[in-house]
Amino acid sequence: MNDIQGSYNAAAADYHAILKDYHHRDPFERGALDYFAAVVGPGPVGDLGCGTGRITIDLAQRGLDVFGVDLTPGMIEVARAEYPDLRFEVASLFDLELKDGELAGALAWYSLVHTPGEDLPAVFAELFRVLRPGGHLLHGFKVGGGVRHLAQAYGHELDLEVYSYAVPDVLDLLTNTGFTEVATLTRTAFPGEKDAAQAAVIVQKVSL
Repeated sequence: MNDIQGSYNAAAADYHAILKDYHHRDPFERGALDYFAAVVGPGPVGDLGCGTGRITIDLAQRGLDVFGVDLTPGMIEVARAEYPDLRFEVASLFDLELKDGELAGALAWYSLVHTPGEDLPAVFAELFRVLRPGGHLLHGFKVGGGVRHLAQAYGHELDLEVYSYAVPDVLDLLTNTGFTEVATLTRTAFPGEKDAAQAAVIVQKVSL
């Protein structure tokens, strides 16, 4: 099973309480966001799979014209309550209600960790579609090569599959979609983490 909406609807408030300031404590996340914010051009930026908006507000405070999209209504409800000055919408990354080339930048920051490998080409194609030529994508994901079941987290029972991927495989998929690699950052696991490593890749759409 992979009950994404049901799991995160139940856990949304506690998820936010636990993780809302995580990026301030983790140099890896700060470094990836710093790089993305420095290279993305002017124009709208989509935090795609925004969860409760913790990264959306960070980018807004950096001066980016950012909005958030997430599959789970409970996550969006928390985001709207916490950050009422920002725009948040419920939508799937496989079918975004955005025009071709609408975005200057996009994030898929761990928003595809519950997406099996066979579905990644479709979602990468959708992200490519909504980015304008020259636009940048920041994709954060877990590094490895398998799947584990997540039955409990954030104080709640969950029903989620968590996928990890080899960095070269992800870069190959992004390159085949039409993106060009700009930067890749990886880190090893913190003590107690179940996943071997984390990765953040920044790619650019350089063709129509």
